[in-house]
Amino acid sequence: MEQPSTARIALKWGIIGGLASIVLSTAIFMTELWKSPIASFLPILLMIVFLVLAIKEFKTDNGEFMSFGQGLGVGTLTGAVLGLLSSMFGQLYQKVIDPTFLTRMKDFQYEKMEEQGLSDAQIEQAMAMTEKFSNGGLSFVIGLIFTIFFAFLFSLAIAGIMKKNKPVF
Repeated sequence: MEQPSTARIALKWGIIGGLASIVLSTAIFMTELWKSPIASFLPILLMIVFLVLAIKEFKTDNGEFMSFGQGLGVGTLTGAVLGLLSSMFGQLYQKVIDPTFLTRMKDFQYEKMEEQGLSDAQIEQAMAMTEKFSNGGLSFVIGLIFTIFFAFLFSLAIAGIMKKNKPVF
């Protein structure tokens, strides 16, 4: 039996997951659900679902056998593709679709910090730091790195649970 292509499966599920992430992100942005702390967990749950689907397909196509390393590789690569698409969309959304989004988000953060009783100096310091990281290219790179990092962590767990080594004899 021929081993399935890790790259093909990861690309397939990464693209499907990336498109699902774009739809979810658009819904979150348009409904202003991003103001809710719960909304930050939705993309993570979505990513976990697509990591499981990719790793499961690899295992199924490989005769129900999969080493830990194979599962980790498929999952991490799937997360990288998903992260690339969602980070690209995030940039497109902020720069083209809704250029006022970052301003609205910063205003919201400012209000939340005021409600917490932070001083003006503390708020300005926090906003200056936020400004550095929300700058175009850097936010793209940071978003991609974080997505790959979390995909790696989740893939460690998923691959550990789903692994099934081929018998040696």
